[in-house]
Amino acid sequence: MYCQNHDNVGCTTCMAIDHRSCKDIFYIPEFIQNKSYQVASREIQTKLKALAKTLAVQANKFQQDKQSLLKRKAELLDDIRKFRQEINDQLDKLEKSSVDEIENKFKLLEDKIEEGLKQLQAHKAKVTSANDKLASPNPNQAELFVHVKMGEDAENVANKFINDTKMKITVSGIEFKPNRNLLQQLKQNQTIGMLTEKTTKTADQLLQITGEQSYCVNVKLDEANCSITNACYMENDTIILADYNNNKLKRLDSHNYTITDCYNLPGYPWQICKINETQVAVTLSSQQEVHFISVDRQMKETNKIKTDFDCLGLAYANNDLYISDLTTVYIYTMSGRKLRQFSIDQSGDELFSYINTLAVSKDATRIYVADGNKGLIVLDNNGQIVTKFNGKQLQGATYCHLTETGSVLVSGYTSKNVLQFTFDGQLIGEVIKADSGKSRILSVCCNQQMSKMCISRVNEDNIEVYDI
Repeated sequence: MYCQNHDNVGCTTCMAIDHRSCKDIFYIPEFIQNKSYQVASREIQTKLKALAKTLAVQANKFQQDKQSLLKRKAELLDDIRKFRQEINDQLDKLEKSSVDEIENKFKLLEDKIEEGLKQLQAHKAKVTSANDKLASPNPNQAELFVHVKMGEDAENVANKFINDTKMKITVSGIEFKPNRNLLQQLKQNQTIGMLTEKTTKTADQLLQITGEQSYCVNVKLDEANCSITNACYMENDTIILADYNNNKLKRLDSHNYTITDCYNLPGYPWQICKINETQVAVTLSSQQEVHFISVDRQMKETNKIKTDFDCLGLAYANNDLYISDLTTVYIYTMSGRKLRQFSIDQSGDELFSYINTLAVSKDATRIYVADGNKGLIVLDNNGQIVTKFNGKQLQGATYCHLTETGSVLVSGYTSKNVLQFTFDGQLIGEVIKADSGKSRILSVCCNQQMSKMCISRVNEDNIEVYDI
């Protein structure tokens, strides 16, 4: 049977089921009477042959891509093994240094004991000799006098040696204290490196908004309206929210946008950053601490480091933490050791005046600072200014977010908008335009793989989720 309405062929049953509403259904032998399909047959044969060649070429390309993929995989695994060997070699060097230190320490003590034994034997020989001479029969008075004096001298020298060596060498007080910081640093990492994908250097395109939804993130136990100061996309299709007003981290399901878990903090959360797939770090406003929170199952604190300043901005890159107070950016190790800090430019002028948040590129070559007074400031990894933007379009820079493709989103608290910048801080355009009827914007977060972007506003229970 042939359905002319759908230009489709099939058996009687198929036509009865799938084409029951079609009017132009024909019995094929009757339909093709007085019609020649030789030309059409030759044409479709030609097309099918060409298509078969195209499919063969594509299949060959797939095979080549597969081989390239397997080759690249082998190269990356080899890189991991080489880096592991570098770590092993360095650990071997550290072990040898520790062993050499012990060997040298105990060699000195052993030499000291050997030298003491030699002196003891010499004193013992003198004491024995003096005693034997005094015990010799019938010495004359002169010889006896000499032997007595020599005996007294041997006694005095021996006693002095004994008194000088009463400080017994004790080895129980010598201990080996392992470098626990080294072990702790290893434990804090999930992998020995980071897998990244290089993006092709193309002109940055302005993100386009194609849709908008609003979702409530308030929960029953909240005592105040929400103020989401930060949102962080995780790999397990969840979003971690920092609710400033309610002292909480909240886990949001990014499929149905419902809160599935909350964690109460001992202070007001300001900025959070992702450390790995199962851990985030968070700063608490007006507290000199950075808290590490496991978000694997039920959220819980796993560690914290203390600083000597009030922590605000926070970012993570290359196994280092970037922390700020209002006027300085500090770089810390994950174990809490301060490495460097940036606050003054080459001219001696202050770099910042009111830091709100930070972002750092994955390779740590760019540091982005949202300064409430000075706008967006981009630094290199030496703390030198790459560029600054403080135009009328950006007033009260509050939050900066680095996208997967390397562009930077910055929210304006006062201007109530979101601007997009290039990797080096050149303005691309305005993604979210100001809306006078809405509250001021606190944060912006983007997941280009999911084609989603969310923003939060001050004292708002809802977050806005945009399709991009």
